[in-house]
Amino acid sequence: MPVLPLTPTGSDVAGHSIVPPMTFDAYWLTSYGIPGKGSVNTTYIIGHSGINQDAPFNRLSTLVKVGDTFVLTTGSGKIKYEVVSVATHDKNTLVNSDIWRVVPNKVVLISCYTEDPWGKNVVVSALPAA
Repeated sequence: MPVLPLTPTGSDVAGHSIVPPMTFDAYWLTSYGIPGKGSVNTTYIIGHSGINQDAPFNRLSTLVKVGDTFVLTTGSGKIKYEVVSVATHDKNTLVNSDIWRVVPNKVVLISCYTEDPWGKNVVVSALPAA
């Protein structure tokens, strides 16, 4: 799926409370890392999940497992990532989660957890595959 750039406001970044636009697209948070060689921060990609909708990240809650791989295509080529963790977080505690730690080359995918879209988020963390 295409990943569109999204520049959060300063208060969104400070509060780690970023809601993607109400579309069926995925969004790369431009205020954080850039995937690829020389990455110095964590890269965040967010998108919606929804019951009875073909939202971009529906499968994160049910099908993604540690060890799975995915490919990001960037302007400088394709990068293969391997999933290192899949976790759910309460929406009200995600702001203080360790997912916001700076980890160069790490990609974090965030969406609503499909079983409880109003109360939880699913967070998939991945590193470049060997």
